[in-house]
Amino acid sequence: MRLELTKRGDYAVRAMVALTRGAGNGLLSARRIADAMDIPVRFLPQVLADLQRAGLVEAAAGRAGGYRLAREPEALSLLEVIEAVEGDTRRVSCVLRGGPCGKDGFCDVHHVFFEGQEALRGTFARASMADLARHGPPTADVSSGTPIADATGG
Repeated sequence: MRLELTKRGDYAVRAMVALTRGAGNGLLSARRIADAMDIPVRFLPQVLADLQRAGLVEAAAGRAGGYRLAREPEALSLLEVIEAVEGDTRRVSCVLRGGPCGKDGFCDVHHVFFEGQEALRGTFARASMADLARHGPPTADVSSGTPIADATGG
């Protein structure tokens, strides 16, 4: 069983972590977010536009423009971020038959996979961006662009 994000989902989560860590420091440019989180700068505006359309990010145009969170990081879930760029995460095809789930009734493992899927979605919904920014590995200080040393001094 595979559980992974697309590149777009990966970049969205990393961008939101950067914006969370930079909250309260004004607007962050796409370049600063890209540099801090090792995201290709040419893709980031597209990802940030998806996040803005979903109401998770606010943008200001112009030379002094940039991005910031639209809500407090405690009120933004990992599930919202993923679904903003990847769409609805619920499985629509049968895990055994490969066709549309429920078209010809449900397979023998449907209820188990459905419960597992909903448990995972619940875990992602409970994980706030504040939680992720607090518990994730050190990256760069998005407010200054300088690397943050880890606990080993590296």
